[in-house]
Parts: sequence; structure tokens; C-alpha cells
Amino acid sequence: MLPSASKLSKDYPDHEDANLILRCYELRQEPVLRESRAAIIGTFQPRSLDELIDLTKPGMPLNAPFRQVHTYWEMVYNFVRNGVVHAEFFVESNNGEGLYLYAKVHPFLAGYRERMGPRSFMNAEWVATHTEIGKALFARYGARVRQALEAR
Repeated sequence: MLPSASKLSKDYPDHEDANLILRCYELRQEPVLRESRAAIIGTFQPRSLDELIDLTKPGMPLNAPFRQVHTYWEMVYNFVRNGVVHAEFFVESNNGEGLYLYAKVHPFLAGYRERMGPRSFMNAEWVATHTEIGKALFARYGARVRQALEAR
């Protein structure tokens, strides 16, 4: 069971929410993170749990990009889950890309958590199941991932 947002959750977004969203967007423009996002969000599509686990092994070409993208989105979605930023406003502000990564690993999530840690993708899962926009984006991205897997 995923924890719900803390009592800090906001009813309405404010200027601090906007400032945090802008800062997160600025971080996404950092060159190494941008390259990592292109590799992981753009081209990586695991076809099995083993392929996903192999990615995490030291020396694998996509290891560092995967870790960077995964931890970036878990960090910012932690702000959402814990009520630091207004949840719907944050996800609506072009911050759904992490849900696409979550959709890519979701078919293998149980096994991934068993082998890599039970809290893996916990914050992305919360956004995908506790926000209306997150639910809609996850459904759309999940369908896209299923189509890509079927096409192989």
C-alpha cells in the first residue's frame, strides 16, 4: 500500500509551487540529464525483467542514464506525494515524463522491486494512482508501451 500525501497537501497552487516547477524544469535542461532523458525516455524499452535488471549492472551503457532519470523523477514526485507542491498543478505543468518511464517498467515492477528494493518507483506510482492527471497520463503511456512491446 502506498502512503498518501501528508497533511501539508495544498488545496490550491501558489507562487511557491510555480517557482518549484520552474526550478525542476531548469534542472531538466541540464545537458547530462537531457542526454540521459533522451536515451531512457526516448529509446529504452525493456522487454523483460531480466533486460531491465541488466540495465542496472555497473558498466552497462544505459546504467548511469537510467539511474539519473529514475532518481530525478522519484525526487520531484516525492515533492508531490508529500504535499510540498500542489499535486495536480505539478503534474499538469508538463511533468508527466516520469510517468512514461514508470509505464515502461510497470510490467516488470513487482520483480524489479523484489530484486532492487521495495520502494523503487514508489513516488511515480503514487502520482499515477493518486492524481487525476497522473491516472490519465499513466493510462495513455501504458497503452503506448503495450503497443511498442506488441510491435516487437
